[in-house]
Amino acid sequence: MAIEVFNRYENKYVVDEKTLTKLQRGLSDYMELDAYNKQHETYTISNIYYDTPDSNLIRTSLAKPRYKEKLRLRAYGVPEGDAMVYVEIKKKFSGIVNKRRSAMRLDEAYAFLQSGNMPETKPYMNSQVLKEIEYVLQQHALVPTLYLSYDRQAYFGIGQHDIRVSFDTNIQTRRTNLHLESGMFGRPLLDTGTWLMEIKVAQSIPVWLCHLLSEHKLYPTSFSKYGAEYQQTLKEHVPQKIYTIVHEYTRQANQQLVMA
Repeated sequence: MAIEVFNRYENKYVVDEKTLTKLQRGLSDYMELDAYNKQHETYTISNIYYDTPDSNLIRTSLAKPRYKEKLRLRAYGVPEGDAMVYVEIKKKFSGIVNKRRSAMRLDEAYAFLQSGNMPETKPYMNSQVLKEIEYVLQQHALVPTLYLSYDRQAYFGIGQHDIRVSFDTNIQTRRTNLHLESGMFGRPLLDTGTWLMEIKVAQSIPVWLCHLLSEHKLYPTSFSKYGAEYQQTLKEHVPQKIYTIVHEYTRQANQQLVMA
């Protein structure tokens, strides 16, 4: 049965290539490269994010409520035909990230996410995860909204499976041709040479890593790939004054919903 469940804290940092090289040297004493990165400098992750036609999920997320969720279809590289992909639901409550996913064939995943109806369970699927996703699909009229891909280099703690550090670059997005099999292309989200570092831990960041971050004057930032793209798109299509009013209204409205 293909299932992966994660409960962890996530911290994000934006770094340049010079700092990246220094961090890689510092990590080498405590962490090792992902098995795939030992053969290739990076590997590619591609996603389709699902949202309501009025972008309710990402608007709610940007308002920073105690609870938020995202639904996406994920592949490693460019899938073809009956390639295995992952349907994922990512939730965040009071700073703790919970990610649940189940493997599906590409055509099965498209059919499930479009219809909202549970498929016949196969050995590589997890029915519990799919039931949770089915419930989300029944609660929201979700449609494919954004394609987002990036190249990743990942490290795992030596003898510590509860810590992971990843570096993402070449982040590309598009809002048309929302099919994973169409390939990796789109507009860049970050400047060339900029990397997004994510530290994922089950409990707290180890002291040695805190020292490494302090040495390079790195501080956590609130950065969501989907959120950054949404804000970028909104600014391009909405006059600044209206954008500010809408953003503030959404933030206040979602705060009231969370408190209710």
